[in-house]
Amino acid sequence: MWRASLKSLLGRKVRLLMSTFAIVLGVAFVAGSLIFSDTLSRSFTALFASTVGDVVVRPVGGTTASGSISALTLPGSLVEELGEVDGADRADGNVTALGVYVVGDDGKVIGGLGPPALGGNYTTAPAAGGEGLTLVEGREPRGRDEIVLDETTAENGGYEVGDTVPLLLPRGLSKLTATLVGVAGFPDGGSLNGATLTMFDTRTAQELFLDGEDVYNDVWVTAEDGVSQQELRDAVAKVLPEETEAVTGDEAADESASDLLEAISFITTFLLIFAGIALVVGSFLIINTFSILVAQRSRELALLRALGASKRQVVRSVQLEAFVLGLLGSTLGLGLGVLLAMGLRSLFAQFGLDLSGQPMIFGWRTVVASYLVGVLVTMAAAWLPARRTSRISPVQAMRDDIALSESSMTTRFIRGAALGVVGLVVLGLGLFSGLPYGGQMVGAGVLAILLAVAAMSPVLSRPLLSAARSAYARLFGSIGNLAGQNSLRNPRRTTATASALMIGLTLACTMAIVGDSAKASVDKSVEESFVGDYVVSNVFGGEFNPAIADRMAQLEGVDAVVRQRYQFQDFGGQGISAIDPATADRLELTVTEGDLADFTDGTVIVQESHAEDEGLEVGDEVEVETPAGKRSWPVVAVYEDNPIVFLPVVTTLTTMEEAGYEPADNAVIVFAEPGADDLQAGLDAIVEELPIVTVKDQAAFAEEQREPIDQFVLIIFALLGLALVIAVLGIVNTLALSVIERTREVGLLRAIGVSRSQLRWMITLESVVIAVLGAVLGVVLGVGFGVALMYALRDEGLEVISVPYGQLAVFLVLSVVIGMLAAVFPARRAARLDVLRAIATE
Repeated sequence: MWRASLKSLLGRKVRLLMSTFAIVLGVAFVAGSLIFSDTLSRSFTALFASTVGDVVVRPVGGTTASGSISALTLPGSLVEELGEVDGADRADGNVTALGVYVVGDDGKVIGGLGPPALGGNYTTAPAAGGEGLTLVEGREPRGRDEIVLDETTAENGGYEVGDTVPLLLPRGLSKLTATLVGVAGFPDGGSLNGATLTMFDTRTAQELFLDGEDVYNDVWVTAEDGVSQQELRDAVAKVLPEETEAVTGDEAADESASDLLEAISFITTFLLIFAGIALVVGSFLIINTFSILVAQRSRELALLRALGASKRQVVRSVQLEAFVLGLLGSTLGLGLGVLLAMGLRSLFAQFGLDLSGQPMIFGWRTVVASYLVGVLVTMAAAWLPARRTSRISPVQAMRDDIALSESSMTTRFIRGAALGVVGLVVLGLGLFSGLPYGGQMVGAGVLAILLAVAAMSPVLSRPLLSAARSAYARLFGSIGNLAGQNSLRNPRRTTATASALMIGLTLACTMAIVGDSAKASVDKSVEESFVGDYVVSNVFGGEFNPAIADRMAQLEGVDAVVRQRYQFQDFGGQGISAIDPATADRLELTVTEGDLADFTDGTVIVQESHAEDEGLEVGDEVEVETPAGKRSWPVVAVYEDNPIVFLPVVTTLTTMEEAGYEPADNAVIVFAEPGADDLQAGLDAIVEELPIVTVKDQAAFAEEQREPIDQFVLIIFALLGLALVIAVLGIVNTLALSVIERTREVGLLRAIGVSRSQLRWMITLESVVIAVLGAVLGVVLGVGFGVALMYALRDEGLEVISVPYGQLAVFLVLSVVIGMLAAVFPARRAARLDVLRAIATE
C-alpha cells in the first residue's frame, strides 16, 4: 500500500502542483510573520541594550505612560556627585527631547511616522551592552550651530559632513539650521530602527530643550572594571535624593524593550490572522483537489479493496500522499517565508520602522510551526475525501460515475444549518453581550458561519445554478446548456470551489462596509460637532510650540483660540486632555450632568460614553498616574461625545502642567471674527517654516480624519489579496482536474462536431458560474457581517451604517473577470486534447 501510494503520487505530480502552491502560500505567511516578529524583537532588544549605561539614574515619573518625556529633571550637581560614588568610573548627564525633525535636502521631513524624532546632547559615555552609538565620521559638536546625526538619517537626508542641515524643534517657531560636523553609528552593526537622532553639545541641548537650566533628563553611571551593575546600583542608590531612582542598565533595557514590544505585538497577531485566513481558503482547495483525485482513482482503490486492502489502509494511503504533499509545501513555504519577511521589512520601512541594520532571525519555532501547520492542515483537509471514498464498496467503485446521494447532501445541509445556528449565537454574544474575549468570539462565530454556508451551499446553490443553466441555454445555445449541466453535475465540487472565493469576498465586503460606515460616521460627527473655523495640529500627532497659538490669537481677524494638550495611555488606556476653562464654552459642549462653571484647576470633565463605560458620575474621583505621582481629580461635569475634544477625560492646562507634563500644545482651534477675509493665508504664514504644523478648515479636517481609515482598509484588502489568489488557483485547479476527469467526454464532444472555440467557451462559462456563485455568497454574507458589526459599534461613535453599493457591484463584476481568467489554462488544455486518444481514455 505504501508503494502504491507513492507511485500514485508521483504519477500525478502536475495535478497536485496547485494544491501544493496553496500550502506554500499559507505556510509562507506563517513563516514570514514569525521571522519578521523575531527579527523585530531581536532588533529592539539589541537597540535598547546598546543605548543604556551600566546604571541609569532618573527622576521617578521621568517618562509618561505613553513614553514621552515629562517635565521632571535631575540637577546638574548630581552628575558630579554620582561620578564620585565607590565603584563608579564616570557619570554622564543626558538631555533627551522628542520632536526634533530633520528636513532632508529635498525639503521633506525625514521619518516622523511611528519611530520618534529624537534630539539630545552628545556624550562619549559607554553603553552597558558593549560599544554603543559612537562617532564613525567627523567630530563632536561644539556650539549652537553644529550637530551630529545618526548614519541612517544623514544618508536618508542626503547629507555629508560639512553640509548645512535644517531642523524643526519641538518648541521652535521657525527652522533652525546647523552644520553637520559628525556622523554617529554602531560599529558592530545595528540601527535606530527608523528613529532619527540629532545631537548638540550639552550646553546647547540644555538651552534648546530645558530652558537653559543646568539639569538633565537622566544620568548614566559607568562601572569600574570588576564592579557589577547591581553592586554599582546599590552604591548609587544610597546617595540619591527623594523622587529619584537608579536601575541597572539591563533592567532599563528590558523595561524599554518589553514595553515597546508589547505595544507593537499586534503586528504579529494581525499578520497571523491573515495567515489563518489563507490556510482556511487553501483547505478548500486541498479538499477539492483530493476529492477529484480520489474520485478519479476510484477504480484503482476498488481493485485494492478487492485484493484485500481494508478501508483503513485506503484512508492511510491517501493520508500518506497528503503527508508528502504537506512536507513539500511546508519546505517551499518556509523558503518563501524568508522572502516574505524581507518584503515585510521593506514595507514597514516605508512607515518609518527601518530594520535594515538587523539580520533576519530564523528561529526554531518558525521551522516547527511551519511544518506543523503545513502538514496538519493538508492531512486534515485530505481526510474528508479519503474517508468518503473508503465507504464506497468495491463493486460500486467499478462504475464509470459515482454520484453524490441526495441523502448525503441533505445530511450535510442539516449539519451545516446546526453549525450556522451555533455560529450566529457565538457571533451575537461576541458583538452584543459585553462578555470577555469578545473579539475571539466574533472570529469563531464568523468562521462557524462561513463553514456552515460552505456545508449548505450544495443545496443553497441549486436555484442559482439552475438559473445559470437556463440563462446559458438561452444565450449560448447547446454549449451554454452543457456548461450549466456540468456545474449541476457535481454541486459539492462546484460549491467547494466557490466557497474559497466566498470567504475572501465575505471579508472584503465586510471591511468595505466597515470602512465606508466609519468614514460616513466621521463626516456626520464633524458636520454636527465642528466648532470654530480652523484646526491647527501636528501632522505626526505630536506637540508644537504654544507660542504659535499666542501669535495666532494676535492675528487680525481672529476672535479666539482654544488650545488642547493631551497625553495618551494615562487613564483607562486612552488618555487625558487639557483646555483652558475660560475657553471651554467655545467648544459648545452639550453637558448632560453637572455644570461647566465648576470646571476649575484640579477638576475634570468626562465624555458621556466614557462615563458610562467606567461608571463615573459627577462627584466621583478620577485617579490618574502622572509623572508627578498619582493624582485624584473630581468629576464636575459630563458632556456628550464630541470629535473636537480628542480624549475622554479633560482637565485644565494648569493642572496638567502641575502633574509634570511639558507645556506644549497638540491642537489649536481658531475662531474667526465675522466677516474676516482670507484668514487662512495669515494663519499659514505663521507656520510657513514649520511643515509639520498644518492649518485645516472643516473639510480638510474631515478628510484628515478619513485618511487613516482609507489606509487601514487598503492594508486589509492587500492582505486579503493572498486569500483571493488562492481562491482563483482553486478554480483553475478544479477546472483543470475536471477536464482530465472528463477526457473521454471531451473527446466525444469533439467527435460529434464541437469546435475547439466552443469547447473553450464551455469551460469558461463553467468557471464564470463558480466565480459568480462565490461572489454572490460572499457579498451576501459580507453585507450581513458588516451591518451587524457596525450595529454593534453604534455606541462607540460609529452611528452611520453605510453600504458601498458601487464597490459591491465592482466585486461582482470582478468575479466574472476572475472566472474568465481562471478558465484560460484549463480551456486551452481541453481544446488541445487529441480526439481519438481522448475517446480511448479509460
